[in-house]
Amino acid sequence: MTDTPAARPADAGAPARDTWTIQGYWEHYAAGWGVPDWPDDTLWRGWTQYPGHGPGPEHLGDPADILELGCGTALELVHYARRGIPVTGIDLAPAHLDAARTRCAGLPAEFRRADATAFLAGTERRWGAVVSRFGAVWFHDPRRLLPLVRARLSPGGLLAFSHAPAVPGCYGPQGMYPGGLRGRPLAVRRWSYTPRKWTGLLRAAGFERVDAAVLPAPDPDDLGTLLVRAWLSVAP
Repeated sequence: MTDTPAARPADAGAPARDTWTIQGYWEHYAAGWGVPDWPDDTLWRGWTQYPGHGPGPEHLGDPADILELGCGTALELVHYARRGIPVTGIDLAPAHLDAARTRCAGLPAEFRRADATAFLAGTERRWGAVVSRFGAVWFHDPRRLLPLVRARLSPGGLLAFSHAPAVPGCYGPQGMYPGGLRGRPLAVRRWSYTPRKWTGLLRAAGFERVDAAVLPAPDPDDLGTLLVRAWLSVAP
């Protein structure tokens, strides 16, 4: 059987899918089956879908502060906050944000419920690094999102993101109906590109240097992870 939200036991008692919005979908995802969580947050889970695989916290260098777009339960942010780096996380799901606040209690961390593009367009604040681990960068049109990110980075700032690589031959916006194929349609979109295409999009948005590649999985026959870092010029 296909493993879809419709097949999950957590759907029992959930709101009818024909009342869902995009925000409601993510709330349902988090409350029903986006959590359980990583059991030991003193261990580094990392930027890939394989816990502990790939680069560690040094992947971001030493930013003055960090914003995560789609922070989930702050499993990566907590490591930076424990080093005294101020972190900000945004997410659409209250269950994720509640867990993030609990995890980072007493640390230099703040969390807000917000859409990535709306948040970036509505703030004047700047960060040393903006990150997205299987998060908002995957789910927003990069031609709209990347200029907003660039505007909210400090000079020399870094955008780092990761998600699954594009299916070969299937590039650009990819749609799915996460509520199933019956009832009112709710579409969730992801934007998938090759590393070369991401490099072009980032340079067009004003990033000076880009490092984009697919990191192989621990088992090379398994699905890898797209890892991208892009830096602004130090001069404003």
